[in-house]
Amino acid sequence: MALWVVLLCTLIASLLGGLYLLGMFRRRRPDEPPLDKGTIPWLGYVLDFRKDSSEFLKRMQRKHGDIFTVLIGGYYFTFVMDPFCFGAITKESRSKLDFRTFASKLVQQVFGYKPIEANHSIVHASSTKHLMGDGLTVMIQATLENFQKLMFFDLSSGEEKRVWQEDSLFHYCYNIVFRAGYLALYGSEPHQGADNKEKAIEQDRIHSNQLFYEFRKYDRLFPRLASAVLPPKEKREAERLKRLFWSTLAVKKTWRKDNISGWIRDQEQLLAENGVPEYMRDRFMFVLLWASQGNTGPTAFWLLLYLMKHPEAMKALKDEVDKVSRENGQEMKPGSPPVNITRDMLNQTPLLDSALEETLRLVAAPILVRAVLQDTSLKMSSGTEYTLRKGDRVALFPHVSVQMNPEIHPDPHEFKYDRFVNPDGTKKDFYKNGKRLKYFNMPWGAGVSICPGRFFATTEMKLFVFLMLSYYDLELVNREEEIPAIDVSRWGFGTMHPVRDVRFRYRLRF
Repeated sequence: MALWVVLLCTLIASLLGGLYLLGMFRRRRPDEPPLDKGTIPWLGYVLDFRKDSSEFLKRMQRKHGDIFTVLIGGYYFTFVMDPFCFGAITKESRSKLDFRTFASKLVQQVFGYKPIEANHSIVHASSTKHLMGDGLTVMIQATLENFQKLMFFDLSSGEEKRVWQEDSLFHYCYNIVFRAGYLALYGSEPHQGADNKEKAIEQDRIHSNQLFYEFRKYDRLFPRLASAVLPPKEKREAERLKRLFWSTLAVKKTWRKDNISGWIRDQEQLLAENGVPEYMRDRFMFVLLWASQGNTGPTAFWLLLYLMKHPEAMKALKDEVDKVSRENGQEMKPGSPPVNITRDMLNQTPLLDSALEETLRLVAAPILVRAVLQDTSLKMSSGTEYTLRKGDRVALFPHVSVQMNPEIHPDPHEFKYDRFVNPDGTKKDFYKNGKRLKYFNMPWGAGVSICPGRFFATTEMKLFVFLMLSYYDLELVNREEEIPAIDVSRWGFGTMHPVRDVRFRYRLRF
């Protein structure tokens, strides 16, 4: 009899424990945000969230207001949609709200790299040194040279070359921007002598193009890999691609290159000094490649597409680019040397800055997540105070709450190239309910987790668009073609991709 009692108690305890893990006993406390667990134990709203995160969060906001807690795949996420609260969350101490816990798990799952405690400080120190200030000036020159190496090696001026060429816009932009950035950061083929130089440059073109095609294969798998929902066949392909990149970007191979950027060199050395084994440093090189090149090409695609769909914007930016070139002795005309775009020139383009910012507002959609390590108080702009529960996660999705908010950005679905600039060239301020906003566009994140390479990424995209507008006439093959819808499977992972490519054509202006 005693045995049956023990077995029954064990069964009941297991059942209660299982129900607890499934979230059946979770109840909203008086000072907590609205709680919505959905109808499926443990899974909660995971299917709705993965189907279309943006639409799901809009629906929850209409139902619950500017703060709510939802169950997604065994985790409770509190989404905060009030932009006046963003600063309190992004600047809260790591002892209360920690972004590294979530980020470390994602990096290990997607890239096979296990971060060390010093990783964050190493990346930020190296980025501050090499991707800002004087270091950025060096990177601008290296990136410009690689753009020219890839874009203009087979072109010459003259009427015989002023013929239209066709290509797919997303592929073209992603390919060129990825390869130029990769070569500028990871170095180029070594050579000795003028004859060998041309061979080395051609090898760079071939190698970088091959790498891009493999990168695109991985990039297509990335959202489902990050969500751990890849079927077996695609999971095996993802593992194959990971091993390929670990090998291709291995530190021993990288060190054989010429012109390796200080950004790559310093981080590899600092990781070695911190005891990170070589095989793990090889994997970190893959992390840096995706972080630096995974979003710039797609953003450049959207910007050029919006310009081709809005002739007044295209004219305004071409006029600005031509004016800056002319005033800096770089006027484009038949027989002129290649334009040498400097950092100072890129600082004289308020309309290009605004158009890029507007593009990011429309298509950049990261989700910012923090792990709640202690019960934490959060005061909303309405004055209501809520407690974020220890063990939960708090998340921001600025694309819905800020970037597409009509109270902040009127006609939010329209591309307005000058939305972010005043007539005198200064930056605009933005307001909600009559109060000035600090966070009105957040493509790079915010606070301690803000993208450390944002200045280089911005420069890379501006360089590419500056060159395209300087050298080419651009137009869509089908001028009536609609802007393609976005691929909703990529919500939360940076710049959105289109569901299809768009054909365009280009020819030399001179």
